[in-house]
Amino acid sequence: HVDDGGECTTVAVDRSGRVDPAAYAGQLRPDTAVASLQSANHEVGTVQPVDEVAAACRDRGIPLHVDAAQSLGRTDIPGGWDLLTASARKWGGPVGVGLLVVRGGTRWRSPWPEDEHEGGRFPGPVALPTALAAAASLEARAGERRAEASRLSALIDHLRAELPRRVPDVELLGDPVDRLPHLLAFSCLYVAGEALMTELDRAGFSVSSGSSCSSSALEPSHVLVAMGVLTHGNVRVSLHGDVTEDQVGQFLDVLPPIVAALRRTAGAESL
Repeated sequence: HVDDGGECTTVAVDRSGRVDPAAYAGQLRPDTAVASLQSANHEVGTVQPVDEVAAACRDRGIPLHVDAAQSLGRTDIPGGWDLLTASARKWGGPVGVGLLVVRGGTRWRSPWPEDEHEGGRFPGPVALPTALAAAASLEARAGERRAEASRLSALIDHLRAELPRRVPDVELLGDPVDRLPHLLAFSCLYVAGEALMTELDRAGFSVSSGSSCSSSALEPSHVLVAMGVLTHGNVRVSLHGDVTEDQVGQFLDVLPPIVAALRRTAGAESL
């Protein structure tokens, strides 16, 4: 859109990664074509004020798109949106299946070439087996979602409590309470994120660093920069349904010596 000469307005976030609903509403203009907001941030897990933003958009007749990729299948999705997108692999469904929900009465034009399939919404026949697999996996996840969310959230709470105690100069990121149940992001001062990610991988723990949408770039996360928080030694932990309490304990055991070793190597040990 911007490359074609259009305009895009970005709304600032606070240190927890949350937008202020009043500030968001203040950026809406009479010529705003569509507003967009994550249901929860992909990197730090902070839940966004979708209901309040949706109300402001509705008052102005502006359709709201909600990115629910990290939330659908894990938490309740707030109402009020006009368009919703999600990814099946995030809830344990087949890779490569995306979900676009367009509420009735919402103006929407497909960006793809139109043919006789799907009422002009998508060209070519839909891959029915993968669509059914996505629906079945989402239905299965719904049956176990609350119990799994409670268990994983308790593990994240344990990590949030123990990390500052075991690792000096660590900053926990995102809202500690109003957050997704399975995500934790933190940053360690005096440590390179890619080095920390590599050493944890050698120890048997797969984590991410940098931006969640382009982690291979190993650049400071634009999300963390926007939040104004520490970007050095950034680690993003995403717990899946098979993670055990013992594995979380092992992670807490191996992380402190890894951080200490990297700081010694860098000649920047914590004071």
